[in-house]
Amino acid sequence: MQNGLYSIHVDLLDGRSGKGSGVVIFRNGSILGGDAYLYYTGSYTVAGDSFKGEVLVSQHTPSADANPLFGGQQHPVGIGVSGTATGNSAVVNGTALVGKASLIFKATLRKLADTD
Repeated sequence: MQNGLYSIHVDLLDGRSGKGSGVVIFRNGSILGGDAYLYYTGSYTVAGDSFKGEVLVSQHTPSADANPLFGGQQHPVGIGVSGTATGNSAVVNGTALVGKASLIFKATLRKLADTD
């Protein structure tokens, strides 16, 4: 996984409907990102073209009109991710523990800019 700023587009799997998008920075083992309602912090490790990590998603701005994919919770949502990077893009699979439910998702990342 190259250091950089990436766009992220998330789709829920397992017959559930839901989508989300934002930006995320991967840099030297740290993950930082967000969207209009949520922010993400975490860490990752790389082995060849594969990576895995853990992310906490917290809501920074509540909205009566929007239902953020992993938001609306009193506490941060923990997410485990694994993925494969190819050039300036990556595909990520993950599981988010939202309350008592596990949400399985797939995300695509596209590199927008270098961070170094």
